[in-house]
Amino acid sequence: MRIAIATDGDFVFAHFGRCPIYTLVEIEEGKIVNKKVINNPGHQPGFLPQFLKEQGVDCVIAGGMGPRAQELFAQAGIKVILGVTGSVDDVIKQLLNGTLKEGKSFCEHEHHTQQTKKAQGEIKSATSEKICITSQGNSLDSEVDPRFGRCQYFIIVDPETMEFEAIENPNINAVGGAGVQSAQMLANKGVKVVLTGDVGPNAYQVLQSAGIKIITEVSGLVKDVIEKYKSGDIK
Repeated sequence: MRIAIATDGDFVFAHFGRCPIYTLVEIEEGKIVNKKVINNPGHQPGFLPQFLKEQGVDCVIAGGMGPRAQELFAQAGIKVILGVTGSVDDVIKQLLNGTLKEGKSFCEHEHHTQQTKKAQGEIKSATSEKICITSQGNSLDSEVDPRFGRCQYFIIVDPETMEFEAIENPNINAVGGAGVQSAQMLANKGVKVVLTGDVGPNAYQVLQSAGIKIITEVSGLVKDVIEKYKSGDIK
């Protein structure tokens, strides 16, 4: 069995077609017999399923993939596992011991949003979507944390009701990839907008691939930032 994992650095990438590289892993009798990295040949409609089939790939793993691409991989006889996050090495271990869990594709929202726009002819108001502010504390009275991947807390808010969830950043002490892992976590949480001081390029790409709007150079109290966002003073 040969598996292709969408990869950026040492981590699974959020969008299968837009990752910089693929990690190809060949498994026989529950053991890795070969592992190599290949460059993404390009995100062209219908190309990747055929390309990877020619590479002998039986299964692909990523954070997300568009619905049309999923159909094309199915037609090519290639299994698709989505909603996967974490380091590539950890994902391979989970695959070998049978504990790898499939989640919701990070790209599903793109399909649903397009269908909604087509059916209703309107865009959902930004204030009805979850927003996330990086914070130094666990309340709306806390100061914004200028760091994204290594902020103290993520405050996820429904701007309409002001109900919020404060999540202590589990990646703050990560050796590497804190921003990427945090971005993938927020995508899994259904966040649509991130407000912070600054975002590194890798995390920015993951957020962007997941369809999350990114607003940087934000400062002040979390509650004030929310009000400014709702009033359109922050865009």
